[in-house]
Amino acid sequence: MRKILFSVFFIINFSALVAQINVKIKKSEFSTGNKGLSEAMKDIKYGDYFFDMHTQGSYQKALNYYLKAYLYNQDNAALNYKIGVCYIKSVTGYEALPYLEDAFTQNENIAEDIQFFLAIALQLNYKFDDAIKNYQSYLSTPNLSGFRKKEVKKRIEECKSGKKLVAKPVFAKITNLENINSPYKDYASLITADGSKMFFSSRRPNTTGGISEEDDQYFEDIYFSKKDSIFWSAPKNLRSLNTPGHDDVVGLSHDGNTLILYNDGDLYYSEQKNGNWTNPKSFPRVINSREIESSACFSLDDSILYFVRGKSIDPEKSNGDIYFSKLSPDGKWQEPVKLPSNINSPYDEDGLFMFADGKTLYFSSKGHNSMGGYDIFKTTINDDGSFSDPVNLGYPINTPDNDIYFVMEPNNIIGYYTSVKKDTKGYTDIYQVRFTGNLFLSSEDNLIAGIANPVSVSMPEDKILVVVKGVVLDENGNPIEAEIVLINNKTNEIISRTKSDPTNGEYALTMPAGKDYGVVINKDGFMFHSENFNLVATSQYEEIEKDIVLKNIETNKTTTLHNVFFDFGSATLKETSIPELNNVVAFLEQNNKMIVEISGHTDNVGTYDENMKLSKERADAVATYLIAKGINKERIKTVGYGYTKPVAPNDSPENRQKNRRVEFKILSFD
Repeated sequence: MRKILFSVFFIINFSALVAQINVKIKKSEFSTGNKGLSEAMKDIKYGDYFFDMHTQGSYQKALNYYLKAYLYNQDNAALNYKIGVCYIKSVTGYEALPYLEDAFTQNENIAEDIQFFLAIALQLNYKFDDAIKNYQSYLSTPNLSGFRKKEVKKRIEECKSGKKLVAKPVFAKITNLENINSPYKDYASLITADGSKMFFSSRRPNTTGGISEEDDQYFEDIYFSKKDSIFWSAPKNLRSLNTPGHDDVVGLSHDGNTLILYNDGDLYYSEQKNGNWTNPKSFPRVINSREIESSACFSLDDSILYFVRGKSIDPEKSNGDIYFSKLSPDGKWQEPVKLPSNINSPYDEDGLFMFADGKTLYFSSKGHNSMGGYDIFKTTINDDGSFSDPVNLGYPINTPDNDIYFVMEPNNIIGYYTSVKKDTKGYTDIYQVRFTGNLFLSSEDNLIAGIANPVSVSMPEDKILVVVKGVVLDENGNPIEAEIVLINNKTNEIISRTKSDPTNGEYALTMPAGKDYGVVINKDGFMFHSENFNLVATSQYEEIEKDIVLKNIETNKTTTLHNVFFDFGSATLKETSIPELNNVVAFLEQNNKMIVEISGHTDNVGTYDENMKLSKERADAVATYLIAKGINKERIKTVGYGYTKPVAPNDSPENRQKNRRVEFKILSFD
């Protein structure tokens, strides 16, 4: 099975894939005596040929021919019906309404399913009450299948949800990314942690594989764009990953260096190494099963894979559910576990994205209180591992059509997703949504006011993120691919492991505000480097620029242990120092002939003798810990310099804090 599955996502209903009624456009009913009849009938013949293929691409081709014939005669019920059905089964289903209304007015018995398609068109145009009436009337049609009855009843519930959601719109401004989108299918956008790079899938003419015989559309390829200030660059085909077949990107690690790909019902991954993407490798069979795995995302530290299993193009079997698998200490993915029933509905789930806080999972679903097709929802992972009940992101983000593949920048203000709207360039497009106030507000007046006069987003404190970004360089200014470990200093928990970009050294780390973090940067052949970010609780998103220079391993090179902490006036190590000290142990074990100096430094508060004594005692405390962890005491020299070697003037609390430090210096190595 090829990637026709993703095409199916944007057909308004699985069970409408094949018309149940063979409606003929009769020449005797079509003629008006005007010139052009033979040409119009030729267009109808071609239209019928493509209509009977029953693929999304063929319905679009049939539509083009039917619209030509429509110019000749607009009052034929059968032609209006078929134009309406083509719109419903291609992409812009909302355009079907006037044609289906005319068909029903001219001959309400033109087809047994005319009210079904008319109700869909009404639903797509937010005419929920009229849609419900037509759905209810259609239910009285004799010999309806049980599956179709179930579907119609589901659609009635969608209309009821739509009425409630539209009545309470959210503050959101939605914009078509015109320089990203094409007249073809563009979807499944993914962004890096700092929101500067985008990967997405598209079915445009410069595809690697040409046209697919499955649905008469271009094969899918992966594309890439960069954001310069506020504008996205023209997309480029990621040729190194694209093949003559379907190639789709469905997930991205938070460091932007691992892509999750979909092909033939399975999930693959590719890693960026030395500026190039590796050949895709399949996830193990514990992940890829005999069913279809169609969407995936990593947890913040890449130790958990969330993915969708069970998708199918068979309408009576399709039921994609969300699973997760944990990475064991030996690097193997464990047996997947299905998310609970409050997340997995009886209908399809898809389009997974883990937000940079590591707690908020966005996904799309045809269940819950969807207003039609896929709606975007979010759930929060609680401290006990349970998942909160999903929350619909609301109107105007969600519509009666398919809204899917939502991703959010760390600022919690700008997101991107795939949808079909009246300004769509052709098929599905990628849209930017800017939240201009609280996510859930209760009146249309507030929505309009919010768009005209944007206000700051009010979010729970633990949802406010700080992004630290910059470049990692060597001493000559060359970019380095280095491992970057983010640690919660209070819990000693590793939050994430990432790498700087191998081509330009760029990195980005996201951290919930109000916590104390340590960052350790390691690279073979270089001294380790650490930074401390003790982030105060804040009410708004913040970005911190921090470039890092790694020093070569050479005699007399020094680095500061930024995450070694003592109580004021004390030489007792605080528990929050352990992750940093363990990193020093690992470095000394790797360089097992290195002799080092551990030095203590203070500010100028207090007497000379007091500071000399305190600084030496703090250096000794660090050495004692290292020796207890197995480092030979002969390899460690300690010294206290007091306030004799300041790195900043002692003229402010901030500068005095810089001077209170412990340093690590290489005396010799082999």
